[in-house]
Amino acid sequence: MPEYVIKTGDRAAFIAGLRELADFMADNPDVVTPYRPSVGVCVHAADTAARRAGAESVAVLLGVPLEDLGEGYYSAQREFGPVTYYVAAVPPEERP
Repeated sequence: MPEYVIKTGDRAAFIAGLRELADFMADNPDVVTPYRPSVGVCVHAADTAARRAGAESVAVLLGVPLEDLGEGYYSAQREFGPVTYYVAAVPPEERP
């Protein structure tokens, strides 16, 4: 079985932060609204099969197809209005 890591944060804190942001934006109509905001997770794995498996596991949960971008890169995204939630799998040599 391929080994991969998807670093995750505190789920409750993340959801609370999104709600806090939504309330702040609703209460402050003069604050500039991002055009196409996105949030996502990155799959860390040494080999292509593991990167694909990790990204596929998230794509399934999002209910969207996995996109093979070639050369070991994979991506999937789901849009919620103008907000995008994505998963990205990038070869280790290309990560910052």
